[in-house]
Amino acid sequence: MDSIKICVIGLGYVGLPLARLFSTKYPTVGFDMNQSRVDALNSGHDATLEVSDELLKDAIDNHGFRCTTDIEQIRDCNFYVVAVPTPVDDNNRPDLRPLWGASETVGKVIAKGDIVVYESTVYPGVTEEECLPVVERVSGLKFNEDFFAGYSPERINPGDKLHTVEKIKKVTSGSTPEIADIVDGVYNSVLVNGTHKAPSIKVAEASKIIENSQRDVNIAFMNELAKIFNAMGIDTHDVIEAAASKWNFIKLSPGLVGGHCISVDPYYLIQKAQVYGVLPRIMFSARRLNDGMGAYVANQTIKAMNLKGVKVKDAKILILGITFKENCPDIRNTKIVDIYHTLREYTSDITVYDPWASPGAVEHEYGIKIDTGNPENLRGRFDAVILGVAHNQFADIDIRSLLNNPEEGVVYDVKGILPRETADARL
Repeated sequence: MDSIKICVIGLGYVGLPLARLFSTKYPTVGFDMNQSRVDALNSGHDATLEVSDELLKDAIDNHGFRCTTDIEQIRDCNFYVVAVPTPVDDNNRPDLRPLWGASETVGKVIAKGDIVVYESTVYPGVTEEECLPVVERVSGLKFNEDFFAGYSPERINPGDKLHTVEKIKKVTSGSTPEIADIVDGVYNSVLVNGTHKAPSIKVAEASKIIENSQRDVNIAFMNELAKIFNAMGIDTHDVIEAAASKWNFIKLSPGLVGGHCISVDPYYLIQKAQVYGVLPRIMFSARRLNDGMGAYVANQTIKAMNLKGVKVKDAKILILGITFKENCPDIRNTKIVDIYHTLREYTSDITVYDPWASPGAVEHEYGIKIDTGNPENLRGRFDAVILGVAHNQFADIDIRSLLNNPEEGVVYDVKGILPRETADARL
């Protein structure tokens, strides 16, 4: 190809950090359908907090990076990167509409010799069987004759300031050996730790989806152990610490599995496997078990309240945290919501406190009003407190001081990080 000019389509948790990084090496435009999102980014602020204001302003001021909703502003690009969400529907079936829509956008602007690279997590075959036919139909061009494609799965970890996009090793692939080399070269040029060039697009797609599926299965095993040991009156974390003294034990912890990756991506492979006559029992069981952990935590909290003689009906309960993980504002598929709704069967007096989450986003997505104010205002008010998310700010709070009766009230520690004398029960 001649000089590379990049357009990243989809400016969320994945697309924006990647676009910002590409802009340090190549002319780069970010494209998104959300005008308010684009306006905020062009003013130098990323509400997801994945890209700091300093880095974003540097990209804008010193590297010419800009974002737009105007398709005409991306027509002169020649290397398109698609980084849109891949959700599931209410029946946990893959919802490819965002990918189809992005592929239509690419089809309207792609020209002969151009390359489109997909980053969205999918089951093997989606790029070539679902996306590229849309590009062909809209553009009138022929795949692998007039335009070409690649796949490089995203590896963004929201809230992680150590494994940022420039430091991770990326898998790359291309629709021909020559295109694979070009795609690999473009990514390699901006990554500190380089790339792994997969032999085909399908292999690259499969590699991404098993990364998240493996974690889902492993966490499900720990959650199952937690249920077993809790029933036996044994502290799961003590068991894990003891087992971890063996050199080849893989140390993981039980927990809630939310977010846009681990709690969603396995369904893509589960559904596709069944098309080929394979029933992925382990993956399906892991998903079902992990999806039920929010209700389990709520019921364990109720059990702890009953054991201490705390009246559950109309109890005042505080949930600390609603994001799907610590130290980030991402509320996608958070299982804290399942805790909330299970407890609502017993009491309507539930307060959710989270200084990281956007109150407007939480209310819009889940219909829950949250508190983001001064934690001092929470002291002495509750019959039970659930530490749901391990935000750094929560480490500075005396959790038991939030109880109206520090001796008789209940503290449930989902994350297993509180001192033993602080928590009455933990996952």
